[in-house]
Amino acid sequence: MSRAKKRKFSEIKKFSNVLEWDSNGFNEKVKEILNKYDSCIVELGCGKGEYSLFLGKEDPATLFLGIDIQGERVWKGAKEALESNLKNVFFLRMQIENVLTTFPKKSINEIWITFPDPFPKDRDSKKRLTSPRFLSMYKEILKEKGVIHLKTDSNQLYEYSKESAQESGFKILKAVTDIYKGCDNMNSEVVLVQTDFEKRYIEKSESIKYLKMTF
Repeated sequence: MSRAKKRKFSEIKKFSNVLEWDSNGFNEKVKEILNKYDSCIVELGCGKGEYSLFLGKEDPATLFLGIDIQGERVWKGAKEALESNLKNVFFLRMQIENVLTTFPKKSINEIWITFPDPFPKDRDSKKRLTSPRFLSMYKEILKEKGVIHLKTDSNQLYEYSKESAQESGFKILKAVTDIYKGCDNMNSEVVLVQTDFEKRYIEKSESIKYLKMTF
């Protein structure tokens, strides 16, 4: 591990807006934070937390939780949140598979999944964050009428996610094959926030797909 990474891992343990899965009282601390807000939006595989940071500034009354296992990525988002004094933005360093033991049932209003690994090989389909396995988890923690947003450059993942959602009892509210072309009725946060991954895909002239679903 490089010296810079070691420094970030050391610093992140001192950040007041970061909770780590292996720390004492992790679940209790998450629930304590949740109880302070009437609504909560979660960003899965958040990376640097671009959505949590943007939406957190726009809506200070809502709690935003970025989830990722990569400490160096979380460090950047958490550091920016602290510097911007965003008291409603927190980061959870954990595996997404643990959401059921972390969040109480019906406690989350929205879930954002932005540019997840598409796991293109069929044998890895269960690892996709929109697989029936994961969607069943989201059903447990989402409130009634809660929604899931997906952004991806992958045609395969986009089509798979539509099928997986319908098979899992979700209703597709919006399905767009290119959010920057021919769609004037797009929520501002869908197009205004661009992750590092998204910017790279745009530079390659790849279309960005979007799904919005509920159950």
